[in-house]
Amino acid sequence: MRRFILGAFFLSVAACSPKPAPVVAPTPAAARQATPAERPTPDSIRWVRESAEYRAAVTQVYRIATARVEQAATSRQAGSWAVVLDADETVLDNSTYQLERAKIGLAFTPESWNLWVKRREAVGLPGSGAFLARVRALGGKIAIVTNRLGTECDDTRAVFDSNKLAYDVILCREAGMPSDKNPRFEAVASGAALRSSTPLDVVMFVGDNILDFPKMSQDVKTQGAPALTDFGVRFFLVPNPMYGSWQ
Repeated sequence: MRRFILGAFFLSVAACSPKPAPVVAPTPAAARQATPAERPTPDSIRWVRESAEYRAAVTQVYRIATARVEQAATSRQAGSWAVVLDADETVLDNSTYQLERAKIGLAFTPESWNLWVKRREAVGLPGSGAFLARVRALGGKIAIVTNRLGTECDDTRAVFDSNKLAYDVILCREAGMPSDKNPRFEAVASGAALRSSTPLDVVMFVGDNILDFPKMSQDVKTQGAPALTDFGVRFFLVPNPMYGSWQ
């Protein structure tokens, strides 16, 4: 009798206990939904990576810059003059980094940028290598003034070398140094940056950001045409819709 009562008790408990839900394998559609969707590529990045217009625009900038520097070189001794260029999106194409970040919905961070720099996968922009080679052949000095950190300078020189991009000095932003490039521009002009005993005539600046040009800022857009006098003559701007001080 006791066994019967205990058996009945356990049967009633089992009947009242919730049953585990059956395990159902996810359908392919459900599995896809479980993974965050890849973000669409912003048009700004697509334009840089996919459009004929971007390639034509950059080629055009460097072609006109080459003609101007050839003209400047005719009245100057070899070694007495220089050109100054920014690195990223001026000489180097980092759109792969921009694409990778956009695809997962993440913005720039110093940490992710540092990892990209260490990969040394940037390539030269259309026309940049030919321009730099022409400057060197004409007797000009080439100074790259970049806000890449000093700790990233070795990797930067390596990627210039691997892409056969000529330069005489790469001036990175050392620890504690402001992002303002004007002091480094002045160091190039004085000759100090290139260990020259005499000043250098800086005949040209090339950049993708208004801050890549001496004494320039976003304020120039409100100052009228005279403030832009040097563009197309001594200042040459490479288009970059992906990022910049305009943001």
